[in-house]
Amino acid sequence: MTITTRTKRILEKEMEMAISENRDYRAFVSFEARAAEKKEDEEYIVEGYATTFDDPYVLYDDGTYRINEQISKNAFDEADMSDVLFLYNHEGRVYARQKNGSLELTVDKKGLHVKANLGLTEEARKMYEDIKAGLIDQMSWAFTVKEDSWDRETHTRTITKVRKVYDVSAVSYPANPSTEISARSYADGVISAEEAERLKNEQKMALARKKYEYLEG
Repeated sequence: MTITTRTKRILEKEMEMAISENRDYRAFVSFEARAAEKKEDEEYIVEGYATTFDDPYVLYDDGTYRINEQISKNAFDEADMSDVLFLYNHEGRVYARQKNGSLELTVDKKGLHVKANLGLTEEARKMYEDIKAGLIDQMSWAFTVKEDSWDRETHTRTITKVRKVYDVSAVSYPANPSTEISARSYADGVISAEEAERLKNEQKMALARKKYEYLEG
């Protein structure tokens, strides 16, 4: 696939954003974007789940080290979701937003449910038609993490508190460079911490061995 100059600029912008603002991006292959039947001529509704709760997925896997991740059911209790945008590929034109009531985010037992009215502009209606036709059937969301926990036994990260949700986006592909950056960044931190702990334990063992040998000698 040939990457155009405009697409390259978009990807570079996403990567810079992910690094500078510490935003996490998660795309879910299991997400089903569904275009509901129009209730009125001016109403174009699409809805689905940006994420589901307590449903582990692979965050990082380089063939030798794998990290799973899941979102806690209470992760959004204190999250800032004051003006989330509905975008395409996390950039550019706004198709719906909370501020004007065209985007609704609801936390239920299953996860974070998204409902957007894409009937306010011509471009938004085009997006609706693409979703309804099945040309776009994936969603991704941008957020920052406030608190998380780590299970060393299963190598699973659990996001327990989300700080802020920036946008939910329809996406062409379920993964993007920003997702890879945030995943790799977290993986590097975990791997470094475990390696540091391993070296510390080895040093303790070596010191204990020398002390034992000294006492025995």
